[in-house]
Amino acid sequence: MRSDRQGHALSGSNSQAARHYDAAIAQFGIYRGDPLAELDEALSVAPACVMALLAKAWLMGMATEPAAAAEARKLLEAARHLPMDERETAHADALGLLLDGRWDDAALALDHLDMRWPLDILALQVGHLIDFYRGNARNLRDRIARALPRWSPEVPGYALVLGMHAFGLEEMGDYARAEACGREAIDREPLDCWAQHAVAHVMEMQGRPEDGIGWMTAREPYWSGDDNFFKVHNHWHRALYHLELEQHEQVLALYDGAVRKSASAVALDLVDAAALLWRVQLVGIDVSQRWLEVAQALAPHADGRSYPFNDWHAIMACLGAGRDAEVQRIEQAMVQGASEATPLAGWIRGTGLPLVRGFVAFWRGDYRSAAEHLYPSRFIANRFGGSHAQRDVIDWTLTEAALRGGLKDLASALSHERMALKPHSPLSRRLLERAQQA
Repeated sequence: MRSDRQGHALSGSNSQAARHYDAAIAQFGIYRGDPLAELDEALSVAPACVMALLAKAWLMGMATEPAAAAEARKLLEAARHLPMDERETAHADALGLLLDGRWDDAALALDHLDMRWPLDILALQVGHLIDFYRGNARNLRDRIARALPRWSPEVPGYALVLGMHAFGLEEMGDYARAEACGREAIDREPLDCWAQHAVAHVMEMQGRPEDGIGWMTAREPYWSGDDNFFKVHNHWHRALYHLELEQHEQVLALYDGAVRKSASAVALDLVDAAALLWRVQLVGIDVSQRWLEVAQALAPHADGRSYPFNDWHAIMACLGAGRDAEVQRIEQAMVQGASEATPLAGWIRGTGLPLVRGFVAFWRGDYRSAAEHLYPSRFIANRFGGSHAQRDVIDWTLTEAALRGGLKDLASALSHERMALKPHSPLSRRLLERAQQA
């Protein structure tokens, strides 16, 4: 039996399998390379390597795609027929909860796993991602904070743990510490896409678009390679800075190039594409021809019961593309999902459906109804998943609904609120001017 780079036993492995496993986990840590291929190599030389099966299942489960989740279930079932130690059993149990749609329970199980084995970097990373997917900003920070004292620069992967901590600090509004931590992570591991993205979030939330463009462009060679899984999302962040500065040509150039040129079918990339098109449409630019491609690719990932954050973005794309039948199908699937006796049902019912109905009403010009749905939803949308930057589209759409619907008090209040957060933003000033003119 061999161990991983942090010293944990790998049941059923040999030295060659352990090397492939470590390579996969290192690649997953920086969102670069092909970790699934490395895990397949590990399994080819050690078919009973439990952690290779479980790691592959975790990666598939983290995709938030129904087809990938089905494959993850098969891998988990295969792993359960093999001998496991206590840590590996804890991984399997947490993964099973996730694949049953019990996101909170899976996160709690990983909390305890991380406390028992704080150097298990795979458990830390998938737990961190689950915290992100369910919008739990506090645990994004504290999961890593609890483990960090057990790490040191001598432990392989230390820089990646710093990058995760940076993002948790940012989502909790601790911007100065987040930026310092993210920059330290980058200094230690220049290819760390997550740390790059954590600092990008700081600049987005502080309304520093010029700094953000400089940060992204100066370091672009480190995060934009073809083998970089996170490159679309980081290009999305760069596009948001240009949008904030009302540099619309640059936004569309990024969309047509880095964001959609490859026509990625990955759900996370398609969510970014739909969210960016929605924002561009909000400023009055017709992107109708672009909507159809995204809608066709994203709709199959929207089943109303896997991950409602994806369903909401699929609704955006289908509205833009004029695919009303798909809008109706997804909404009905969400209604059905909300009626089921599952933990996910409350998620869909409490946040997913109000957002979907608000966005549908907005697109169809019923701005008062849109405001009625979106205003209360904005306060609980963190339960829905994603980051503050991703969920900002809710507030922006609500403000537009108020402006377009003649809801003067609401429009004025929301515009002043945005100016308080981003006082130097041309977009903030434009919204406030429109509210004052109304």
